[in-house]
Amino acid sequence: MLKPGKQYGIRTRAIHAGERPDPGTGASAPNLVMSTTFVLDEAGGSFSGLCSAGGERYVYTRWANPTIHQLEEKLASLEGGEAAVAFSSGLGAATGLLLYRLAAGDHLLVSDVAYAGLAELVRDTLTKFGIEVSPADLSDLDDLRQAMRPNTRMVWAETPANPILKLTDIRAVAEITHQAGAELVVDSTFATPIATRPLELGADYVLHSLTKYIGGHGDALGGTIIGRAEPLGRLRQDTSIHLGATLSPFNAWLILRGMATLPLRMAAHEQSAQHVARFLETHPKVTRVIYPGLASHPQAELARRQMANFSGMLAFQVEDGLRLAQQLAKRLEVFHYAVSLGHHRSLIFYLATDDLQANSFRMDANHLVRYRAFAGDGIFRVSVGLEDPEDLCADLDQAMATESEP
Repeated sequence: MLKPGKQYGIRTRAIHAGERPDPGTGASAPNLVMSTTFVLDEAGGSFSGLCSAGGERYVYTRWANPTIHQLEEKLASLEGGEAAVAFSSGLGAATGLLLYRLAAGDHLLVSDVAYAGLAELVRDTLTKFGIEVSPADLSDLDDLRQAMRPNTRMVWAETPANPILKLTDIRAVAEITHQAGAELVVDSTFATPIATRPLELGADYVLHSLTKYIGGHGDALGGTIIGRAEPLGRLRQDTSIHLGATLSPFNAWLILRGMATLPLRMAAHEQSAQHVARFLETHPKVTRVIYPGLASHPQAELARRQMANFSGMLAFQVEDGLRLAQQLAKRLEVFHYAVSLGHHRSLIFYLATDDLQANSFRMDANHLVRYRAFAGDGIFRVSVGLEDPEDLCADLDQAMATESEP
């Protein structure tokens, strides 16, 4: 068991943080505790008091569970936070934080490019509660300053942004946010704690979809909010008891297994993504590649300064994206033509700009122009997995070839 207060490397913490041998059996691996209820050794105490016990004692799994608690300790350790709260999905984590921290009359400033589910949630659901929502291009500090209002309570950033890999300067945005008396939330799902630790750069909360890189195997939904212990303790009591988006202990156990290899996997994802990105930059049918690890990325300097790992996500454009998407879906052998990301297997999916704009983003004219500057009429979002990069390049090459080409 790691000693409190002692400094350990991130690979050591990915394996050991939050874990301890079972006191009864000596089992080395984390136990999977699936029980929904726990026997109490004494009577008395109010029901509300039991509900608020949290990690002090286990009463009911929706409020706290030993397996989930181990995962939360590991997440907080990797991000450098005081505490973490796990949820049943990344969007569940976002919903919990937004409903906990915002009320009618508050203003939320959200990145103009963000996960589509989040964009739809804040626009279509959050506004029903009287919360004001508006977008800002967080890669442009002047756009952020102009969008701030006297009642702005929260700024929501996502870096790298899904799906175009646009970056936010977390330290600079945190300074502007805090000067306005607001809180900064950073969705760091694409980066992971291996690349960027937003709390160290001034963010108040970090969000991860654990379904992606942190779980790493595409077989367990989960989400988390990480930050200071005091507000997260109150968030846990409010959301676990009243919202109910609790992570399954089995999923927590699967994600714990995945986290042990997170530093090694992210190094391999980055290495392969660099290889694939350089291959695509030279491909005759590709008109643009967007990857933070390339010198051609418009924010390459910020990427080098803010990211210790460039991750495995990239995007590219071609002349006729929809036609090629239909071809890739039929001809790919190694890649899976599928949504999601951060898995051990490689995934690719075409995202048409008009479709995203109509159904998810609904940007104003100004921000739509900014989006098209990255994505054009559409992009292929690529999640580079752990296969041999030469096989990935060969698979893309054969799948993109026209029928007359060998």
